[in-house]
Amino acid sequence: MKQHSIFFNRLFLVPLLALAGCNDFLDEAPSKTSSLVVSTVDQLDALLGNYSSFYQVADRNSIYGTDDYGLPLDLYLTRPGTFSLAAVQYYTWDTENIPFDGRLSFWPNQYRKIFYANMVLQNLANVSGPDDQKAELKAEAHLIRAYAYHELVNKYCLPLDESTGAEPGLPLKQSTSFEELDSRDNLERTYALIEADIEEALKITVPLVKDGRVRHWRGNTGAANAFAARYWLGRNDHEKALGYANAALAIHSGLVDYNTDMHYSERPPTAYTIDPNDPDKRETVYLKFPYTHDNQSDMTDMLGWKEFYYFRLLYHESWWYVPSAELLDLYARDTMDLRYRYHVVEGYSYDRGVTSPSYDYPGYVFFFKDRVPSGPTVAEMLLTKAECLARAGDVPGAMATVNILRAKRMDSSLPAGEINLSASTREEAIVKILEERRREMPFAHRWFDIRRFNASPDAFDDVVLARQFFPYTSSAVSPGEPLKTYSLPKGSRRFAVPIPNTELVSSDGKIEQNKY
Repeated sequence: MKQHSIFFNRLFLVPLLALAGCNDFLDEAPSKTSSLVVSTVDQLDALLGNYSSFYQVADRNSIYGTDDYGLPLDLYLTRPGTFSLAAVQYYTWDTENIPFDGRLSFWPNQYRKIFYANMVLQNLANVSGPDDQKAELKAEAHLIRAYAYHELVNKYCLPLDESTGAEPGLPLKQSTSFEELDSRDNLERTYALIEADIEEALKITVPLVKDGRVRHWRGNTGAANAFAARYWLGRNDHEKALGYANAALAIHSGLVDYNTDMHYSERPPTAYTIDPNDPDKRETVYLKFPYTHDNQSDMTDMLGWKEFYYFRLLYHESWWYVPSAELLDLYARDTMDLRYRYHVVEGYSYDRGVTSPSYDYPGYVFFFKDRVPSGPTVAEMLLTKAECLARAGDVPGAMATVNILRAKRMDSSLPAGEINLSASTREEAIVKILEERRREMPFAHRWFDIRRFNASPDAFDDVVLARQFFPYTSSAVSPGEPLKTYSLPKGSRRFAVPIPNTELVSSDGKIEQNKY
């Protein structure tokens, strides 16, 4: 008997939401034999209004697979059990073992969002309700679908260029049918669908601020333009990216001022006893966290982050974004950069149990221990604008733009010459803006950036990933053996992450694995 894979065999489905008058519809999950009928536009509105179904992105590759993540050998040897074998596999771009990651949720969760979007699009013509509300839901559903497909194509497919259009893309689901084919379309048509969905999403007229409330967890004009800017930046179309970034910034440009709006938690510092069994080394250490760390389930601070155009967060189940030495050095390990002061928690390794024996290593912390912003923000749009201006040769305009962000991130007691970046050439400006981009948006955007850098006409922004680590098998790491060098060079087919084997099997072989 056929198993329905990417949408049905384990997605079904929906602790949808809560909406007065619709509880009977919402309390029952749909199934292939369900007799439930969607009858009102309010039911569809409630489906898209349940932000908990959409905001979280559990993407292991973005966490482990770039040079923002580091796993020092001494740290690993101190407490190997802290790091899962899956972490090691993603850290070394292991195409042989990643397909069998049994806890991978990224692929099915993105397709679940696509299913919700298709459910709205498929039912709009048949439900009662105002036409203007239907038009807004249609545009919002296209935004959700475009965003989810964009997340998927940047992980599981090669970058699109003149030579890769016929390469495998994604299974393109545009309905809720159980019988719609699961096989992969080509890459060119995958990108064409995303672009078509973006065009529909840009028809949204609902403002980011409505009735005095910021509603970035729903589709809005700012979200549509900001996502379009991100998309075209990824395609290295800097003219289009600049236009959409400017449009987003015209809608909303408010920044969090780290000098006045950020602060440490008001809770007492967390105490950890390290090396408790060694009298000569025993010590009590206190860690300071930003206030955004305080609440795991209370969404107030997350939803209150005023820079969002579209509320999306990268989620890390292991609760430790381990910053590489390279990333730390970009901050100059300087608390005058307030992002380092508040987001890089010194000694975070103790929180993760590396206390006996101890090893002192920091962690990157934003919202609680597990989430960092990944949805489009004002900061991202300023960086996009600055980069696009620099690539077009407008060095003064580029530096003036990036310095708008710097003024809100650097300690205001610094001299202006240390807060503001300057550049005399196009290349220097681009390099400095891209470094600022890493400082501002680690982990969530780096994989996307490396892919586009390596496909851009400029060679100076290319990134070759390489690291040394121990050999390992499918079941264990071998720390006693000589180190191996693992690399991911420009142009590697491993920039398309392996598709989960569960999807290959449940599609009855219609979904083909990437070729390496």
